[in-house]
Amino acid sequence: MIDLHTHSVYSDGTYTPEQLIKEAFNRNLKAIAITDHDTISGLSVAKDLAKNLNIELIDGIEFSADYNGTEIHILGYFLDLNNKDFISLLRNLEVTRKERNIELIKKLNYIGLDISLQDIFSLSSYGLITKAHFAKIIVNKGYAKNIADAFNLYIGKNKPAYVKRVLISYKKAIEYIKKANGITILAHPMIYELSENELEKSIKDLKFNGLDGIECYYPSNTLKQTNYLLSIAKRYNLKITGGSDFHGDNRPNITLGNIFLNKQLNYKILYELKYNIGGKIN
Repeated sequence: MIDLHTHSVYSDGTYTPEQLIKEAFNRNLKAIAITDHDTISGLSVAKDLAKNLNIELIDGIEFSADYNGTEIHILGYFLDLNNKDFISLLRNLEVTRKERNIELIKKLNYIGLDISLQDIFSLSSYGLITKAHFAKIIVNKGYAKNIADAFNLYIGKNKPAYVKRVLISYKKAIEYIKKANGITILAHPMIYELSENELEKSIKDLKFNGLDGIECYYPSNTLKQTNYLLSIAKRYNLKITGGSDFHGDNRPNITLGNIFLNKQLNYKILYELKYNIGGKIN
């Protein structure tokens, strides 16, 4: 069994990459992809342990990208981690994220929350600062009951301290994953709140621009939604993937490897990805 969508402390998860590998081993997973947001920093530290425990580690990433005004997420798998163009893009994204964080602090201070960048850094000694870190500090300082409350009160969309991060275009996300010899997958298509007609039109357009597949199996999907995505994948000759989107304690209702209706995902999905079965990869 496999899980192709997980996050570590190097983005907005609470498990170290090593802890993710150990958890995969404890849950009898054969393979796991670490797909941190906009960073690959956590991948190298997990390789030796994965090898020792006979866990197949897939080098991955999850880009936040702009698609005609809608934020979508593009997953990349089997990346060349030494590709210079790809690394340069990640460095640029890190700069824009830092600028967003400074603006977010200013807005929180303006509405009366005593929070500093030093407070945020105290929670993340590994990688990128994300909104999840801000939410946790807001909770720790007593300004919200829990992480969901922090988003709903302060930092979520249209809330008083919301700051929209500058996103790369979907074309650029796909282009740079391809430059790193990766496979491009649209993550969790059903969460974008598009009608079926809008979603199919978007997926068709993404396919035209180089998308290789879609994440059909996802914890919040209904059976009807999953079957719909599988039909779209078949119609447009797209690869099929699935993952839990595991974030550790930041999403306590999600269990590693528990991907769809309390079921696990068979290794066959990964095998077909690796050996280009059932869908053309450009």
